[in-house]
This record gives sequence, structure tokens and C-alpha cells, in this order.
Amino acid sequence: MTEVDRRSRAVVRDAIGVGVATGAYGLSFGAIGVAGGLSVAQTSATSVLMFTGASQFALVGVMAAGGGAASAAVTAVLLGARNALYGLRLASLLELARLRKAVGAQLVIDESTAMCIAHEDDVRARRLAFWATGLAVFVLWNLATLVGALAGTALGDPQTYGLDAAVPAAFLALLWPRLSDRSARWVALAGAGVALALTPVAPAGVPVMAAAGVAVLAGLRWRDALLP
Repeated sequence: MTEVDRRSRAVVRDAIGVGVATGAYGLSFGAIGVAGGLSVAQTSATSVLMFTGASQFALVGVMAAGGGAASAAVTAVLLGARNALYGLRLASLLELARLRKAVGAQLVIDESTAMCIAHEDDVRARRLAFWATGLAVFVLWNLATLVGALAGTALGDPQTYGLDAAVPAAFLALLWPRLSDRSARWVALAGAGVALALTPVAPAGVPVMAAAGVAVLAGLRWRDALLP
């Protein structure tokens, strides 16, 4: 076996591992989706079409709290905007043709981006890492979403089992690993303060968008401070 073959096998093995780990989390989204009021078909369609976990949890969370479709969609878009930035970086690394670029755009997520960049020194390896990881996560995430949604439906009333608390718990699980430095913790506290202040007086969904606005303003300020 050549060195190229060994590296390719290692890339695919790692991609499958990432897909299994991420896909398992899709079970939670499937159950949370039906707990938040979506049907099994709607929950599955969300995973197929949106395919970005944080945005999906945000959409369901806002709607479960009584927010309208517009506020839920805006919140989801704000959280998913980072994928557009990933796409700018990956475009130069992958150099895909027009049709493949359209398909690949659906697979631009945290995991496929990280795997691609980890192998940016090798054109063949980084392309394989992107496609293998993106497809592994896509297939397993959607399968797990369907299983979780069916299981959630079989359970009946979500409040009986405390599933109505699953959405905020999922948000905390997504947020916690990102609070790795003091600046991130201050931004999180400021956003939480704004959301808590607005919750009694604003429609559902608005506090979440306002909290996201705090993060955007902080990011713009840091960008201006870093620019020469």
C-alpha cells in the first residue's frame, strides 16, 4: 500500500468517525423537533434542507417558545451565517467546478471545514476530507434525525418527560465549549442579560435576535481594533 493510499484510508476513517459522533447528536434534534411542535416530516426536512445543527436548534427553540416563523428564521440565519465565511475559505482550497460547487455548498459545515483545512497541504487529501466528512455527517445526521423524531412521537406529550427543557439544554451544550476565553464569556453574559431583560416585554424570538446582535457588535468592534 502506498503512502497516498494510507493517507486516504486515514482520512476516510476519520471522516466516518466524525459522522458517527455528529450523527448521534441528530437523535436529540429529532426528538426536540417533535417536542417543539414540528411533525416528523417537518423535522426531517429541516435536517435535509438546513443541515446546520445550531440553526436547526435555534429555529425549533424560538418556535417552541411561541415565536413566529419570521423571528425563528432570522435567528437561524444569524447562527448559520458563519457557514458563508467557511465557504469563502473553502472555495480557494477545493477549486470545484460549477456543479460540484453547488452540491458542495450544502456540505459546508463546521466538521467538513475543519477536516479540509487540517489537510490543506495536500490537494487530494483535503478534497477527500471535505467530501467524505460532509457526506458522512449528512447521511448519519439525517438518519438520526428521523429515528429521534419517530421516537419522540412515540413518547407522546413531551412535557411528561421533560423534553420541553431539551432545547435550552441543547443551546447550553453548543455554547459551553466556545466560552474558552474571558472575552467570549463577557459577550455571552452581555447577550444573556439583554435576552433576560427583553423576555418579559418582547415577543418570542426577539430576545434571541437581540442577544445575537450583542455578539455581532462585539465582533465588529474587535475587527476594527485589529485592523491597521
